[in-house]
Amino acid sequence: MSAIAKPVERLIEAFSRLPGVGPKTASRFTFFLLRGSDNLSVELAEALQQLHTDVVTCQQCYNIADESPCAICGDSLRDATTICVVEEPLDVVALERTHAYHGLYHVLHGAISPADNIFPDDLRIRELVRRLEAAPVEELILATNPNLEGEATAAYIQRQLAGKKVRVTRLARGLPVGGDLEYADALTLSRALAERQTA
Repeated sequence: MSAIAKPVERLIEAFSRLPGVGPKTASRFTFFLLRGSDNLSVELAEALQQLHTDVVTCQQCYNIADESPCAICGDSLRDATTICVVEEPLDVVALERTHAYHGLYHVLHGAISPADNIFPDDLRIRELVRRLEAAPVEELILATNPNLEGEATAAYIQRQLAGKKVRVTRLARGLPVGGDLEYADALTLSRALAERQTA
């Protein structure tokens, strides 16, 4: 027989499934909500529900948004001749924080990783190729993470684009090998964008 009420235990288990949240932190979150005002719990519950009812995938760049096309794709001031390819929506957030990039994005939703059963067909690579065939894109920036999976994904995309009239570049190596874009600081990302090289 458990010393913790079942609803409390259920929330602790749910929190502990989040990345970076262990059992102790999950317990702290749960008991904080238990002691706090009902408003916070209700607000959190509503926000979690809206996450699945009000969030869509942009049908142009595949970033997460509240409408399609997203605000970036719909912005006429963005440079539509440049597309930056990233692995995850958080990478878009990281690059936008730099205020150094003014083109469009394409979110792959992962990287090629046979060990994790993620193959090219599981990513938005076909959509990227179709997008490049349909629009006058001059430069494609491959901003995949500088790790084994990111490099394999970038190499695969380059092979898919062989013979296409688009300049393919990579972010400069100011990013640490094995790191993720979402954790890089704005200055490092700005320099990597400014010093990108032909792939």
